[in-house]
Amino acid sequence: MSKKKAKSRNQKRSRGAGHSETRRPQDFSAEEKLSVLLEIEGLTEEELGAYLRRRGLYEAQVRQWRAVVTEALDKAIGRPKVSPEQRAHKKRIASLERELRRKDKALAETAALLVLKKKPWQFGGTGNRSLSPKQIVPRLADKGVYIASESTTYRILAQADQLKHREPSKPRRPRRPAEHVAHGPLEVWSWDITYLRSPIRGMFYYLYMVIDVWSRKIVGWRVEETENMDYASMFIRSICDELEIDPNGLVLHSDNGGPMKGSTMLATLQNLGIVPSFSRPRVSDDNPYSEALFRTLKYRPRYPQGPFQSIDQARTWVQHFVSWYNNVHLHSAINFVT
Repeated sequence: MSKKKAKSRNQKRSRGAGHSETRRPQDFSAEEKLSVLLEIEGLTEEELGAYLRRRGLYEAQVRQWRAVVTEALDKAIGRPKVSPEQRAHKKRIASLERELRRKDKALAETAALLVLKKKPWQFGGTGNRSLSPKQIVPRLADKGVYIASESTTYRILAQADQLKHREPSKPRRPRRPAEHVAHGPLEVWSWDITYLRSPIRGMFYYLYMVIDVWSRKIVGWRVEETENMDYASMFIRSICDELEIDPNGLVLHSDNGGPMKGSTMLATLQNLGIVPSFSRPRVSDDNPYSEALFRTLKYRPRYPQGPFQSIDQARTWVQHFVSWYNNVHLHSAINFVT
């Protein structure tokens, strides 16, 4: 090798060893990042662009570094060292303030009770006797007067028997919803459909599952790629055929989903003699047995953390779960038996 080539290679090596611009930004140390921030201070737009290109940096990275440094400085300046005695003193003050607020609230509540118990029909003055607490409390608040909250006012008026219905309309009569009580197996069933993740984002497999309310046994299940009333009607009919039972008079409870209330599904239930039962509108906990079952299913330790790779894999997993749920799992609602 000639002396000229060796000299040239040594120069390149020396430039490469001291040329920090070839390093990746994520490999920069804290000192190097701070040095970059100091070097770009006061540069013009053109100079800053040239500097960033030369160092292989992006403006967003520099902004992020500056934000970290600013936050660290703010914390260092805004958080002076506090001695243990000062910390304990502040904690005691905060505790005393909470206790004072609690006692003030209790005193105000007691004063309100005394006023309301004395003359509940004259709450806030005779001009408010025909108004409800929902109207009285805001009116008094506009005048800077506070006696009690709406809930306290309602409670005291109820104790004084001053909450009679006074409108010309008929009073509201709350009625308990009709309940279906199971005294044995094959009397009341509950069913629902839940989603199982598929490998395609936004697409799911659908698990149809029916549980017997009395025995907590899963009497039928299937995993399909679609959710519709035709599958639902065939599903219920197939369960009755497999169990070889007469479903006449059986109650089938569900929520108000489309597959549950579809015309094909309702016609199938009518032909089989099954009594349909549905959750009340806008009541989320009227189908608790199926919801509890799905929670048990999806919180099993072996439930896949990722999506099912195929519908066959989903069916295999659900089959193992049903076998465990029916034969091994001890149900707290039925005295811890299978």
